[in-house]
Amino acid sequence: MIKKNEIFKTEITDMSDEGAGIGRTEDGFIWFIKNTVIGDEVEALAMKVKKNYGFARLVSITEPSKDRVDPPCPIAGRCGGCQLQAMSYEAQLSFKERKVINNLRRIGGFEEMPDPEKILGAEEGEVLRYRNKAQYPVGRDKKGDIAAGFYAGGTHSIINCRDCLLGAPENRDILEYVIDWMKKYDISPYDETTGKGLLRHLLIRKGFRTGEIMVCPVINGRRLPHEREFVEGLLGLKLPENSRITSISYSSNMENTNVIMGKEAVNIYGKPYIEDVIRRHYFGEEQRGEKEGTQEGEKADEIRFRISALSFYQVNPYQMEKLYSKALEYAELTGNETVWDLYCGTGTISLFLARRAKKVYGVEIIPQAIENAQENGKINGIENAEFFVGKAEEVLPAWYEKNRDEAGAHPDVIVVDPPRKGCDERCLETIVKMAPKRVVYVSCDSATLARDLRYLCDRGYELKRIRACDMFPMTVHCECVVKLERKDQ
Repeated sequence: MIKKNEIFKTEITDMSDEGAGIGRTEDGFIWFIKNTVIGDEVEALAMKVKKNYGFARLVSITEPSKDRVDPPCPIAGRCGGCQLQAMSYEAQLSFKERKVINNLRRIGGFEEMPDPEKILGAEEGEVLRYRNKAQYPVGRDKKGDIAAGFYAGGTHSIINCRDCLLGAPENRDILEYVIDWMKKYDISPYDETTGKGLLRHLLIRKGFRTGEIMVCPVINGRRLPHEREFVEGLLGLKLPENSRITSISYSSNMENTNVIMGKEAVNIYGKPYIEDVIRRHYFGEEQRGEKEGTQEGEKADEIRFRISALSFYQVNPYQMEKLYSKALEYAELTGNETVWDLYCGTGTISLFLARRAKKVYGVEIIPQAIENAQENGKINGIENAEFFVGKAEEVLPAWYEKNRDEAGAHPDVIVVDPPRKGCDERCLETIVKMAPKRVVYVSCDSATLARDLRYLCDRGYELKRIRACDMFPMTVHCECVVKLERKDQ
């Protein structure tokens, strides 16, 4: 058995959820080695040895994988954001497809399942620069200078990065201006150790179709000093013709917490939101989703959304359109259905559903997101969507117990798009009681998806369709949408 500080050789055959390569030595012992990709043959130094697995540091790549490429970002190896930049995009998609299916089999116990449809990959020009939201931590580097960028993997050490290749190019100019403003007016970054300093994070959001940009510093204080100068400087930036800053606010977060945003945002310029447009994609059966199809009425099948600083909104608008269009396809709406949309955010899925359903109920825990959802319904002329503020596992059971005999208590379709932890068991229990004909589950974590699908399939539902969607190119994360049908229909 390999001991600590020994050098050994192995081939990388898989990758972990954190992006580390996985290799085995001849004795079957498992090693996690960062900065490797599937197919690499490597020499590694054992750093930490556990009972059944160990962690090692890459010493050299003796034979590079056929899928290894040069990362486009110079700090990809140190930054914790992009774990797969050294892997070709085709290999990334294959890895993510396998990850979803393996989790369904291993965690969900689905040995027999319908053949998954081909993963919805990003188009050639959308593998980078796809994030419409950036949250930069602000602090100091080892020299004491102001640092802003991203945390190194598994740490709170900030790696300076003014131009993340996943984000909008405008972010660089905005971030550099904010740092210059801090230096000019002696604004200190927040220090997690002492709890002192003002600026904690900088949030930037962009509407890709509208070009509207929001800037929102998160501060350890109640007021933003030199507010007028801050606004004037931002508005004076030379941005591309199709981009403009239309919303400036700040969020106060004075708690000792890992939560980035405060509980509210104070608007100091423009609107308290930006707007963006989502369009539905149509997938022809012969293309199986590989190409965007066309259909009569497609032009009307777009919805304008208002997005506030605190609202959840998918960070990749290109892939979001594909994912949500597929979810809508799985719902199989004819215009007569009652639908619940749980974890609805700003109503992104709800309002598309409402265009084709009789009635839609949406549930979301963030009040500001529900305000946006209600506004989004109004500005798009949608009147058959009703929204509730609260936890899905509390709102849904309470509503069901109170309205057992109402139409919405036994809906035709329930759509869920929960956070990474998946659905609460009480929420799943109520879904089973409500007995919808179909459940459409949108997931950002195939492990918790597999767990929740097992719960539903053990209680009367059958897995019918599966499709992964690469919402986060260059990272290990992958979205997925599945369709379940009740067996006794």
